[in-house]
Amino acid sequence: MKFLKAFVILFLLLGSVKAFAQTSDELKRQREQLDQQLEKLRHDLEETANNKKSTLHELNLIKAKIQLREEEIKNMNSQIRLLDNQISDNTNTVHSLQNQLNQLKKEYAAMVLFAFRNKSAYNKLMFVFVAKDFNQAYKRLKYMQQIGAYRERQARYITGTQKDLNNKIVELDKNKKEKNTLLADQEKQKATLGKEKNDQDQVLKDLSHNQRQLKQQIAEKQRKARALDRMIIIAIRKDKEEAERKAAAQAAADAKAAAAKAKAENRPAPVVVTPKRKTTSEALEATPEAAKASSDFLGNKGRLPWPVAAGVITQNFGVVYTDGIKDENNGINIKTSKDATVRAVFDGEVSLVGDVAGTYTVAIRHGGYYTVYSNLRTTSVSKGQKVSYKQAVGSPATDPVSGDYEVIFEVLKGESYQNPTSWLAPK
Repeated sequence: MKFLKAFVILFLLLGSVKAFAQTSDELKRQREQLDQQLEKLRHDLEETANNKKSTLHELNLIKAKIQLREEEIKNMNSQIRLLDNQISDNTNTVHSLQNQLNQLKKEYAAMVLFAFRNKSAYNKLMFVFVAKDFNQAYKRLKYMQQIGAYRERQARYITGTQKDLNNKIVELDKNKKEKNTLLADQEKQKATLGKEKNDQDQVLKDLSHNQRQLKQQIAEKQRKARALDRMIIIAIRKDKEEAERKAAAQAAADAKAAAAKAKAENRPAPVVVTPKRKTTSEALEATPEAAKASSDFLGNKGRLPWPVAAGVITQNFGVVYTDGIKDENNGINIKTSKDATVRAVFDGEVSLVGDVAGTYTVAIRHGGYYTVYSNLRTTSVSKGQKVSYKQAVGSPATDPVSGDYEVIFEVLKGESYQNPTSWLAPK
C-alpha cells in the first residue's frame, strides 16, 4: 500500500508538472509577442522623435508602449507566481521523497540484518523440514522465495526513489534560478517603465506649451470621428427601417391571412395588436436568420481575429483627457504595415461603403451587431455583398499627422458602441 500511494502521488505530480509547463509556455509566448510589439513601438518612436515638435501621435505611441510594458510586467508576475507554486510543490515532493527514501532504507536494513542472522542454509532447510505437512513445507519454501524477491524490489525502489529525488532537486534548483532571472528582468522593466512615464510627462509638457497645436490636432481628429459616427448611425438606421418595413409587411400579410381564415370558418376576425416599439438591435434581429447571426457573433466574443494580421493598438476605446482636453475614441486605432490587408472578423453582409475626408469606411452587419473598418486607402467589397470570416475588405491608409499606416476598428450593438478589445482574441 505504501508503494501504491507513492505511485499515485508521483502520477498526480507529473500531471501538475505538465499543466504547469503548458501554462508557463503560454505565458512565455505571450511575453515574446509583447517584446515584439514593444520593439516595433520603440522603432516607431525613434522615427517620430526626429520631428522636433511633439505631437498627439507621439503621445499615443508612448501611452501604447507604457500599456504594453505594464502588460509585460503583469505577465512576469504571473510567471513568478507559477514558479513560486512549482518551487513549493517541488520542495514538498523533495521532503516526501526523502522521507520515503529514509523509510525504505530503514526497512531494507532490517531485512538485511534479519537475512544476515539467518543466512545459514541449515537454518533455511530446518525452517522447511520442521513443517507439519507437505503443504505447509511448500508454503514456507514459497515464503522464502517471496522474501528474496521482495528484497530485490526494495533495492530497486530505493534506487528509483533516489533517482526521483535527485531529479526533483535539479528541477527545484532550475526553478529558483529561473525565478531569480525573472525578478532581475522585472526590475529592469520597471526601471524602463519609469523612464517611459517620464518621457510621457515631457511630451505632455511640450504639448501644454503649445496648446493651440494640440487643440487643433484633437479637434481635427474629433471632426473626422463625428463625420464617421454620423455616417455609420445613418446606415444602421436605414437597416433598421428596412427591417421594420419587412416586419410590418409580414405582419400585415399574416393578419390578412388570419382574417380570411376566420371569415371562411365563420368566426370573428382576430384583433390586430399593435406591436411594441423595438430598440434598434431588437428590430435588426427580428428575423430568425438575423437572430442566429447575432447569437453566433456574440458567441465568439473574445475570440474574433484581429482586423489585420499584425498590428499594435496606439489608441484604446473610450475617453482620454490630454492636458485637460477631451479626446474620445469609439473604437481602437491599430498601427500596421503598408502592405497589410484589412479583413472581416466574422461572416456578415456589407451595410456601408463610404468616404470620410478622403479615406474609406466599411461597415459589416452581423444580425444586430456591426463591425466597422475605417481609414482605408482602398476597398474590395461593395454594399449588400456577403463576406466571410477573414475575407479582405480593403487596405489601410496613412495617418495624416504621423504618416503611419493605421486602421480604426469599431464594434456596435445596434447604435451602441462596444469596446472592440473585449471582442478580439488576445494576441
